[in-house]
Amino acid sequence: MAGFLDKERIVAGPGFNRWLVPPAALGIHLCIGMAYGFSVFWKPLQSALVGEDGKPLAACAAGATTFGEKLEGTVRALTATDCNWTQFDLGWMYTLFFVVLGGAAALWGAWLERAGPRKVGVVSMLCWCVGLLLSAYGVYIHQLWLMWLGSGIIGGIGLGLGYISPVSTLIKWFPDRRGMATGMAIMGFGGGAMIGSPFATLLMQQFASPGDPGVWQTFVVLALIYAAFMSFGALLYRVPPIGWRPEGWAPPAATNGMIARGHVHLRNAHKTPQFWLLWIALCMNVSAGIGIIGAAAPMLQETFGGVLIDRPELNWVDIRADEGLRNATAAIAASFVGLISLFNIFGRFVWASSSDKLGRKRTYVVFFVLGAALYVLASYGADWKSLAVLVGSFCIIASMYGGSFSTVPAYLADLFGTQFVGAIHGRLLTAWSTAGIVGPVVVNYMHDVRVEEKVPFDQIYGPIFFTLAGMLLVGFVANLLVRPVAEKWVMTDKELMEEKRLAHEAATLSESPVIGSRGGLSGGALLAWAVVGIPLAWGIWMTFVKAMPLFS
Repeated sequence: MAGFLDKERIVAGPGFNRWLVPPAALGIHLCIGMAYGFSVFWKPLQSALVGEDGKPLAACAAGATTFGEKLEGTVRALTATDCNWTQFDLGWMYTLFFVVLGGAAALWGAWLERAGPRKVGVVSMLCWCVGLLLSAYGVYIHQLWLMWLGSGIIGGIGLGLGYISPVSTLIKWFPDRRGMATGMAIMGFGGGAMIGSPFATLLMQQFASPGDPGVWQTFVVLALIYAAFMSFGALLYRVPPIGWRPEGWAPPAATNGMIARGHVHLRNAHKTPQFWLLWIALCMNVSAGIGIIGAAAPMLQETFGGVLIDRPELNWVDIRADEGLRNATAAIAASFVGLISLFNIFGRFVWASSSDKLGRKRTYVVFFVLGAALYVLASYGADWKSLAVLVGSFCIIASMYGGSFSTVPAYLADLFGTQFVGAIHGRLLTAWSTAGIVGPVVVNYMHDVRVEEKVPFDQIYGPIFFTLAGMLLVGFVANLLVRPVAEKWVMTDKELMEEKRLAHEAATLSESPVIGSRGGLSGGALLAWAVVGIPLAWGIWMTFVKAMPLFS
């Protein structure tokens, strides 16, 4: 089995169609992207335990109001079987997902470059799916620590490995369209929740029974389906021969200073100012985006209140006191979240593809300048009670949030070369882990402080939007300072040859370029795209249907 997974076994032969590789990446990313959709399980799990009267048992942190009290309740909830979990308890899963993702990607990025994407894809599948099965057992015996360990830590390792597994491979297959190639794959990570969330809801409805919300059974089914799709993706991976280039394409002219003419070693990449400037740029963009996207639904309800249901005389306090009104505004807010998801996903492909023409640095300039302007506009839109202004602003912001993820691998390849781009990308993802803490903490802290100060709900978010705009301006400065990597960091031909040998790339640097076809949608490629395209289309349709109430 080890030999079958080795990198030498997946070097593509003559005539291989490079368009088979993006669906392989999507096959993995669409599965691990369900991490974004785990909130669909929170409500069912909060009432999983019921008493003899058929009513849910009290929460482990019942009555807790302060952060410390909630934390004490979470510690008890880790092993307790006589009380239900709270959203606070379950929400730590998100923190584990993205902190462990960044750590795993940074820790094992170098191994990816040497082991190859197939082996890494298989390990990612095992971690993600075994983690789901362990979580299923944790739900079955009501042990929160097993969920944290299963999906949060073991699954989080699978997230990190699966996320970076296709990056360097796609960039090498598409040197002419680096941004588009990584955009196609990373679009899948954003789309995973679009498919997984409604599908998981359908499964829970099928398995639910009195006293059992059907969550553990859903985890088992998802684990089996994801194992099949991720295995399909991992086994379809191929790497190009050394020196491969598509027919009719030539490397960019040497006059383009932002395109590296050599390769920087992984051990030196983090010693360059370029790495840390990009780290700051990505961290600021993601912090500004994830903080507000995570609070999108309550933000809309609190800011617009009765405007959402043609009752402008009602504010959020009035609506919160009436279950019918609360449910009506919640449906509109949910449609807003669905719309943001669509823009997040398509932004990953559109912005990354555009960066092939516009350039990575200019694309990030657009992210920061336009994003800051839109946050300011959203603040005025909230004051004007203009739903169109605020929704339009955040849809574009969401597209740039996704676009920053899909554009950064190509940015790294431009600056540091392609030999270690997957591993360097893995280390850069620690910026995502940091942003996953910074963004929500800033937004939630400012929100809670203003609530305690008795600020009217419809005026709470204005200063928050300006703070997030300030984060984007910090990122703008960092991106503006990015310059070409100094020649002293570029590997010599001898060093590069040794690294290729260690990476099991059995070819010499003196070989002539291997010219291959640009490929096209042959029968095999169409079938591979159908395998991932049909579920993705279903997820897009379900999200679109969910977003329709916003326009009615």
